[in-house]
Amino acid sequence: MELVNNSFYIGGIPIDDLASKYDTPVYVYDAAKMESQYNRLLNSFTGTRLKVKYACKALSNISVLKFFKELGLGIDAVSIQEVKLALVAGFKPENIIFTPNCVDLPELSEAIDLGVNVNIDSLSILKKFGAVYGNSKSIGIRIKPHVMGGGNKKISTGHVDSKFGISVEKIDQVLDIVKQYNIHVDGLHMHTGSDILDIAVFLKSADAMFLTATKFDSLDYLDFGSGFKVPYKPGDYSTDIEYLGELLSKKFNEFCLKYGRELTLNFEPGKFLVSEAGYFITRVNVVKPAKNTTFACINTGLNHLIRPMFYDSYHNITNVSKPNAAKKPYSVVGYICETDTFAWNREINEVSEGDLLVFHNAGAYCFSMASNYNARLLPAEVLIYNGKDYLIRKRQSFDDLLRNQELIDIK
Repeated sequence: MELVNNSFYIGGIPIDDLASKYDTPVYVYDAAKMESQYNRLLNSFTGTRLKVKYACKALSNISVLKFFKELGLGIDAVSIQEVKLALVAGFKPENIIFTPNCVDLPELSEAIDLGVNVNIDSLSILKKFGAVYGNSKSIGIRIKPHVMGGGNKKISTGHVDSKFGISVEKIDQVLDIVKQYNIHVDGLHMHTGSDILDIAVFLKSADAMFLTATKFDSLDYLDFGSGFKVPYKPGDYSTDIEYLGELLSKKFNEFCLKYGRELTLNFEPGKFLVSEAGYFITRVNVVKPAKNTTFACINTGLNHLIRPMFYDSYHNITNVSKPNAAKKPYSVVGYICETDTFAWNREINEVSEGDLLVFHNAGAYCFSMASNYNARLLPAEVLIYNGKDYLIRKRQSFDDLLRNQELIDIK
């Protein structure tokens, strides 16, 4: 988002125009930012055989998926429905990796029947897989490296008590099952969590991955997930991808030499690719003074953007209607019958009813976690691509809310 002649723009289009054309609230995504983030990653790991798969749980609109397909990415899916969305968007099955957790074999089998690659993250499912498929299908194994990563305990997935993955301490049991059923394991996967603050966490996890990999003799790839931190406010820390690329590439290449074959280095970023590309445009309904704060009450709520309430996440908020006004403290709140506070006593340019407030970093885990709570309707989504705006999801209607419900005869 940029300010030009006292007007704010997203991808070269005035925000006022977007709000007028599509109404508010509305999610807007800048494809150019997504592409630049992808290129950063590619340029950081130039000395390796790198494959990047987009973690589509972050933002699963099929037009966004198609955009990433055209850039050359694959897809990381965590449900069979995400697998099918990727197929609808045009991805070839071999470019999709399915890494669910806590699902039974039938869902994995459905993905296998569709021709996609799968990762298994529990001993019991590995046994079930072996009994049915033996060595007829290759699989990956998701390991748990016992590393605490992530800026919030709710998004840290690699620690010893995480539900995700098979503990590195149980690899001997994995090997016993693999031998018993003659299973072909072609890769190892791990993901330690999102918003990792320290590159050392990646390197420590890599060491656990390399040690585990030595116990398998025919691997094709090592998948390090993602978890790269993006900045949420001016001066905020973010992962130095270029420095990580330098250090991890060196470690990875050294391991490949010792292993005796060139492996593929896989990453599955979601937030890194789309967070900063997304903006959520809202309008102020009411300005309401209280004893200790002034509320800026907007036409949305936790039903559309739950991250601040769920993760205590910070989203920068800009009053694009008054770029030159003095800053004052406001508590930005929603219209849901819950305490849906987006920001408490945040310094924002003076707010009036009718002003447009724009949330930054609204590309990842925002629309994808939206709901119909309070019977509120879901907003529209817009993609800006090559300087043009495209409606990629219509605003939900009341008829949509009723769809699939049945009114029974009660007397």
